[in-house]
Amino acid sequence: MASEKKHDRSSSSASRADVEHHDQPQGSRHDGHHSLASDGTAKDRLQVSQKLANPLAGLSTERLATMGEDYAKLAGLTSEEDMRAFRLGAMIAGDHTQYNTIPGLTDREVEVLERETTHKWSNPSMLYWVIAICSLCAAVQGMDETVVNGAQIFYKEAFGIGSDSQRDTWLLGLCNGAPYLCCAVVGCWLTDPMNRAFGRRGTIFISCLISALACFWQAFTNTWYHMFIARFFLGFGIGPKSATTPTFAAECSPPRLRGALVMQWQMWTAFGIMVGYMVDLAFYFVPDRGIELGLNWRLMMGSAMLPAVVVCLFAYRCPESPRWYLSKDRHSDAFASVCKLRFEKVQAARDLFYTHTLLQAEHQAMSIGTMGRIKEMFTVRRNRNAMVASEIVMFMQQFCGVNVIAYFSSQIFIEAGYSNVSALAASLGFGVINFLFALPAFYTIDTFGRRNLLLTTFPLMALFMFFTGFSFWIPEDTAAHIGCIALGIYLFGMVYSPGEGPVPFTYSAEAYPLYIRPIGMSLATATTWFFNFILAVTWPSMLTAFKPQGGFAWYGGWNVIGFLLVLFFVPETKEKTLEELDGVFDVPLRRQAAYGAKQTVYFWRRYVFRQDVAKPPLPNEELAAGYTMEKDALKAATAGDRDGTARA
Repeated sequence: MASEKKHDRSSSSASRADVEHHDQPQGSRHDGHHSLASDGTAKDRLQVSQKLANPLAGLSTERLATMGEDYAKLAGLTSEEDMRAFRLGAMIAGDHTQYNTIPGLTDREVEVLERETTHKWSNPSMLYWVIAICSLCAAVQGMDETVVNGAQIFYKEAFGIGSDSQRDTWLLGLCNGAPYLCCAVVGCWLTDPMNRAFGRRGTIFISCLISALACFWQAFTNTWYHMFIARFFLGFGIGPKSATTPTFAAECSPPRLRGALVMQWQMWTAFGIMVGYMVDLAFYFVPDRGIELGLNWRLMMGSAMLPAVVVCLFAYRCPESPRWYLSKDRHSDAFASVCKLRFEKVQAARDLFYTHTLLQAEHQAMSIGTMGRIKEMFTVRRNRNAMVASEIVMFMQQFCGVNVIAYFSSQIFIEAGYSNVSALAASLGFGVINFLFALPAFYTIDTFGRRNLLLTTFPLMALFMFFTGFSFWIPEDTAAHIGCIALGIYLFGMVYSPGEGPVPFTYSAEAYPLYIRPIGMSLATATTWFFNFILAVTWPSMLTAFKPQGGFAWYGGWNVIGFLLVLFFVPETKEKTLEELDGVFDVPLRRQAAYGAKQTVYFWRRYVFRQDVAKPPLPNEELAAGYTMEKDALKAATAGDRDGTARA
């Protein structure tokens, strides 16, 4: 995330009791509209956010060393070894790069600190245990989403909702979408109170336990409404788990590994989706064995409990998040926890001291109050624009149509003329593609950029949606009918996985200022789960009413709309610090939209007509340049007035 990148810290001889940050937020001060800089309250809020991004700015090494020792005494860590670790750790926290200039570090400590930069994956085994548990949580999530794909082939007939009538198609969609309805209206909003009460490990344990019990419950249902209730309760596991697990991994990891761990969630969710398809295929031929209404679909629905049980068994072998311990004033426990995740005590002391300093700044931000922060999401332009952009990418993650394929691909392939087994095998192919093509996002999301990935992939997703839908008009007695439908779905998966797959969660996590980020992320996750439910509940009826041609064309059209929304209202955030993001988002939307139009003209002239034209300036750069010119003109005019007065 942008806020967690390395920031330059300058030394100063100033001694302060409190950490201060003197950078001014970048706002538009000259465009005739409401400016953050002119609003004292908003200015204070954003300065708090900037302090969160760089809380040790301007402090001398002597002051940092004293602060480190004071914190060690506060935490009750008064042994000579611990005091040394916190004294040196605080100095390192002030400047993460100049290790050789800090006296007192051993050669081993310098080597370990340098390897954080040169070999970021070289870490203690306990950290990788945390990563493994978090990855398994993501796989649980993926399996929860896709085992229903194959099971519905059977349980809709067993429950008497397998016809094409309006009643049956809506009931099937309601059963399939029940977990996501729960996530949107209840589950996601339980994340914060559960984290406060039970910690990160506790929330993961409880949510996986709920997932395991709900999956087991699903396997014993005998009516559609019983299935709906069981799947609705599954949402109480999916919602808190999806918000807590990436946070837990990020809080345990070194700064340079955090971005990669955010991406792990999406990649291993895709892996779980693939495993869900495998399970559907594996249990297809299981005989009923006298079980009422069938056995194979029950095994499919119940299988997702297994990885959840594994997480429950091993979750408490992970150390708790040091940040959570600090929020409970359990400083010695926090130090013991972070020591398990780092090679040297100096590393652990550095990270714990820095986290403590961040929390002190966060307490200042939290004094605004929840209602005040919710209000400022809408009233402060910088926050409002971040919310608009985040909601666009989260909404489009669902309305690009990917989960129509993820949840109903087997039924789609059956409509195309596949046998049940062939349909499940073809769905597995989509799962494999979804997993493999998520891997390039590790590189492209920080090099090619979030906005560019979306602008490139949305037109392709639209094209492949239209291609898939229109392929249903190919005569069914030809090989091209089946081949083109499968090809369209697979090509769609190839361009979705590195684009709208990983971008929305990453973008939402970095777009908001830190003081409203928890609320913003709750809104973002609730949005994606709500529209996930809308997709799941409406697709069976849409397939009956519009036929596959119309259904796929509907989502193809939404991909075109998504391209336009990103072009006009979603700015780029890659490689931006928090201070830079304040400027990126504090731009009137009409200027951002105008930039999108200019960018379109530039693209056609540069790459289609091969003309040598300059790139249009970014809106925030254009505003900054205009402000500088106005200021220079004002200085020149003032100087001229002084000269005239002197001559007079």
